[in-house]
Amino acid sequence: MVRTKDPAVRTRLIERAGQMLRTREPITLRSLVAGTGVSTMAVYTYFGGMDGVWKALRQEGFTRLAARLATVATSADPVRDLAALGAAYLRNALDNPDLYRVMFDATFDLEDSEAADETLHCLVCAVERARDAGRFRADIDPLELATQSWTIGHGLASLVATGPLPFQTLAQGVPLLTALFVSAGDDPDTCRQSVGHGWGRLPI
Repeated sequence: MVRTKDPAVRTRLIERAGQMLRTREPITLRSLVAGTGVSTMAVYTYFGGMDGVWKALRQEGFTRLAARLATVATSADPVRDLAALGAAYLRNALDNPDLYRVMFDATFDLEDSEAADETLHCLVCAVERARDAGRFRADIDPLELATQSWTIGHGLASLVATGPLPFQTLAQGVPLLTALFVSAGDDPDTCRQSVGHGWGRLPI
């Protein structure tokens, strides 16, 4: 008789791996299951081996990011919303710095790319709204501008959440995003105000 998999065991092992990342413990087959009440066989049963654990950790990182971006409510100001999505991205990186590192380790595939795709899709939709509202030029490529916006957020997150620079460096997001969006056609003063409001989601 085939035993039904228990989702709680899988979750327990992912949480254990995340805890080990936070405390800088080496993650091995035996160390992962230590104290969880399951045997090393569970790693193979639920993940197919240690490579599967790393895939699951990457997936968990993007799943949490997608959930955080989903908390950003759509407002009448799409440029404000773009900046707010950037702030949510950074907040997620600050809250989950070790998962954030694993998310961008392309050594291991994702279990499902949908969550990762959805994070970029949120930005693309906000850019399209800003373009359609006349804030950005009509010839702007939404995917390109969304990717540039993500690049700014990722750079700041890498330098602050998992890097050497102090938390106050995140304030640089306002002039950086303002310059990007003004180059896309937005009015400088209006843009600065919108970005400031959106970026204000971060307690800098």
